[in-house]
Amino acid sequence: MRTKTVKSHPVKHSAGSRIFDVINITLLILLALVAFYPFWDCLVVSVSSLKSYLSTGVHLWPSEWSFEGYSYMIKNIDLWISYANSLFITVVGTLVNMLITIMAAYVLSKKDLKGHRVLMFLAVFTMMFSGGIIPTYIVVKDLHLMNSLWSMILPSAVNTYNLIVLRNFFADLPAELEEAALLDGCTDVGVLFRIMLPISKPAVTTVTLFYAVDHWNDFFSAIMYINSRAKWPLQLFLRSMLFENDAAYSGSGESLFLLGQPMKMAAVMMAIIPIMCAYPFFQKYFSKGITSGAVKG
Repeated sequence: MRTKTVKSHPVKHSAGSRIFDVINITLLILLALVAFYPFWDCLVVSVSSLKSYLSTGVHLWPSEWSFEGYSYMIKNIDLWISYANSLFITVVGTLVNMLITIMAAYVLSKKDLKGHRVLMFLAVFTMMFSGGIIPTYIVVKDLHLMNSLWSMILPSAVNTYNLIVLRNFFADLPAELEEAALLDGCTDVGVLFRIMLPISKPAVTTVTLFYAVDHWNDFFSAIMYINSRAKWPLQLFLRSMLFENDAAYSGSGESLFLLGQPMKMAAVMMAIIPIMCAYPFFQKYFSKGITSGAVKG
């Protein structure tokens, strides 16, 4: 039996459609440049000498290369102490976040759970109304978490938005998988960690990225609860360094470079490089994970 081949003809776009595409692409390119330039400016200034930085207003390329800012920051022991603190907060905090969020989301995804609507209402209620800064500070103080790295982990153990994303994702999974696992003798905990989590990798990876970035960039909690310089996270160290450098501009000219803008930008670049290196590994899960669990209520 002979089959007829159907030739596909290219779709012709109208003049208005082509004009719209040109305008749309142009605006997107401009928006991308506006978003990218601050990062590029920071990078260029960090590898420029102070003379090169002061000679130009718009920094597109360093006219005189210098890595003294990075050299100074690498030798700064306080930077590495704050790095270690931020790594502890990010790694341990994200593990705590994910453990609690996954278990809570899986339980709340069960329609036959008694009172699950009340529990979801209480969770969503926290998105609209919070205890406030002073009550939260009093709770942290009464729990003897002041000046402890755990004060930046435990008060934010669950993010309601991330909880809802995972809860909706679990609710969309086929119930037959869970029933088959239970019939084979698997426990509820086993079903969660051996069946549900492996097939929920996009949502879990996306939520993990959200938590990790929040912990790495957390600044306000450190201001509120951390007093000892030895326990400062990276963001608080950068804040202190930038303020001290601004005040030092009126000092002697000999220390002007070490307390100048290139060193500030070198410190900022060293703070954002870890997240930049980790993000590409999560990118392939990001779009699927954020859309799959954010539609159903």
